[in-house]
Amino acid sequence: MQYSASPRLTLSQAVLPQTGLAKDALLVLGFSALVALSAQVTLPLPFTPVPITAQTFGVLLTGAVLGSRRGALSLGIYLGIGALGAPVFARSGGPATWGYLAGFVLAAFVVGWLAERGWDRSYRRSLVAMLAGNVALYVPGLLWLAQYVGADKAIPLGLLPFIPGDIAKLLLAAATLPSAWRLLGWRNQGTL
Repeated sequence: MQYSASPRLTLSQAVLPQTGLAKDALLVLGFSALVALSAQVTLPLPFTPVPITAQTFGVLLTGAVLGSRRGALSLGIYLGIGALGAPVFARSGGPATWGYLAGFVLAAFVVGWLAERGWDRSYRRSLVAMLAGNVALYVPGLLWLAQYVGADKAIPLGLLPFIPGDIAKLLLAAATLPSAWRLLGWRNQGTL
């Protein structure tokens, strides 16, 4: 199994090989909508300002399917739409969670960059890519949260309660991508 450092096709490019501005715009906006919908799946926790949401699953898939640039753009548009007042963010949360929102853009870029190098083709590598995306999401999230709850409480309130759910979302996202590639009939090939 050989993995190249050069970019490969992303899943969206493999499914829709004829890209153009209109298709790219639809994909970017469609995945922004996916993340907005996943934000509505919310479970507030009484002891922390950070809610449990399905957003991380949407963010990880966005990066993997669209690639680094289009994935980050999709999440940037999502943030812009929310900043303009559209109800696309999780209902609970508030300013203490803004660092996680910024981390969405970084996470989509990281996962997309790894997917462009074939890390979405096998379960093990996909799992590592999704974990890297989660780390990229949590770093700005925890740094920002620390400004609201204190540095000593950021990890207990902003990371530890979310590990079980994030592991489940990470495992699901990591299994989804290699399965999609297998459905397309492309399995761990060299540069596509």
